[in-house]
Amino acid sequence: MITTPISPTGRTVSSLGADVATRFGSVITLSEGPGEDTLVVVKRASALPTLCKYLFWEAGCSFGGIVAEEQKDQWNLLYLFLLPGAGWIHLRLAFPVETRTLPSISAEVHAADWYEREAEDLFGLRFEGHPRLGDFILHDQVWQEDLAPMRLAFDPRQPRLERRPNQEWRPTLVVKDPGAFAMPVGPIYDGGLGESIHFLLETVGEDVIRAVPRLFYNYRAVEKLAEGKTVSSGILLAERFAAKSAFAHSLAYCQAVERAARINVPARATRLRVILCELERLRHHAGAIEGICQSTALSVSEAQAAIIEEELLRASCVFTGHRYLFGLNTPGGLRRDFDAESCSACLAAVNRAVEQLCRLEDRLRYTSSFLDRLEDVGVITPEAALDLDLVGPIGRASGLAKDLRAICPYASYQRFRFEVPCEMEGDGYARLRILFAETKQSASLIRQAIESLRPGEICAEAIDSVTGSALGWVEAPLGTALHYVKFGEGGRIDRYRILPPSFRNWLGLHVAVEDFAFQDFPIILATFGLSATECDR
Repeated sequence: MITTPISPTGRTVSSLGADVATRFGSVITLSEGPGEDTLVVVKRASALPTLCKYLFWEAGCSFGGIVAEEQKDQWNLLYLFLLPGAGWIHLRLAFPVETRTLPSISAEVHAADWYEREAEDLFGLRFEGHPRLGDFILHDQVWQEDLAPMRLAFDPRQPRLERRPNQEWRPTLVVKDPGAFAMPVGPIYDGGLGESIHFLLETVGEDVIRAVPRLFYNYRAVEKLAEGKTVSSGILLAERFAAKSAFAHSLAYCQAVERAARINVPARATRLRVILCELERLRHHAGAIEGICQSTALSVSEAQAAIIEEELLRASCVFTGHRYLFGLNTPGGLRRDFDAESCSACLAAVNRAVEQLCRLEDRLRYTSSFLDRLEDVGVITPEAALDLDLVGPIGRASGLAKDLRAICPYASYQRFRFEVPCEMEGDGYARLRILFAETKQSASLIRQAIESLRPGEICAEAIDSVTGSALGWVEAPLGTALHYVKFGEGGRIDRYRILPPSFRNWLGLHVAVEDFAFQDFPIILATFGLSATECDR
């Protein structure tokens, strides 16, 4: 195992901004962006692909996603980039609302592929040069094209009595060789996901040549429903659209609000947030390990991992009052405090769980039938992972040692010592090793945070009114999670944008699945451990 320490590169966002100004000065201007981030205003849309290519491939920035927003007279698009160890850069492109066409950046930054397809489906924007638009969030055999439910004129309270779906829709097939066929899997699929998702696997023999996941069967329009909501109503949406990462997403939302309101969270609350984040990560990873054991038909190991996950769920309930840590975060801090006795009991439960996971890892390491199904299977090379900018354990299993807790610290992570596990093989076994390694780091962080607790307040002053906009971020169990919130008159939400890690990593599944046998598919899928619910937002 390679553990890559995160060290400052010496480059700051301001120095990068100066480089951008030197290269692109005629088509951009620099200013302060949301939540004191650096904002690059792009004056000419045609310069966008080249600028994004420079930031991603030459400056070494990570791509965070796209935030589209319709205003009364214009479109605003934010392209989010993170300079590791330094901060966020927002590219802002504004153009008249009558215009709905702009250049695609997906040829330069492949990680933008699904974000552009999403904006086309939900806002009706057209990205010139994108190879495949349409039939994405809103499935064509159910909804008509150009419905654009995120536009201002769309009223979600009015039922859609008239639908004009494409009754002739058929999936696009790429493999045309003699004897080629497509195998559909799902959308009712019990591959350990418990969610609605469809896979189309194309082949001419035993190996998968092309794999396409089709999600969004339960699209819930969370971002549309957030419009006009209060700050407190917004957090209810944030923590309920993906229960297994509820605390991480509610924290990202709260931190966006806190940045917009420019308030400081009490030190005790930031340390408690670390404890709760790592408790959620530990429980999540135990469940992911269970899924991998299930996919390889190791019933005993699956049961052992399931018991560990259940014990952590019960410990979470005893500690906080909720198995999935609902109702704890609030803008400004936490809703409740935890005494020393409760923290000690929680730490004891965590230590027991990690000891059990270590024993399970040792047994799996010497189970040859198990290793045969994971080693050199579902490989994502470091080059492919970088190209798609994969995040979380999946990216770290393929050499991308990026973790927001280290490269863009929040809460009080910068005060604690921890390692960012990283593997280079990029196969299923590497992804499993990352999960086991991260559980040990989570236990260490929980211990350090508990030991550092000091008496004090757990919440800043109540936030009644917020203006402006800001980005909040966390390293969720599955990777980078971003929440962007913009407030309008009366402190109510004008735009709420959720960028979950699963949305990014589903794009990379085809790389791992293609050129491997059909019987490897459920195992590769399990090692990804992705959530369709996070995408059905």
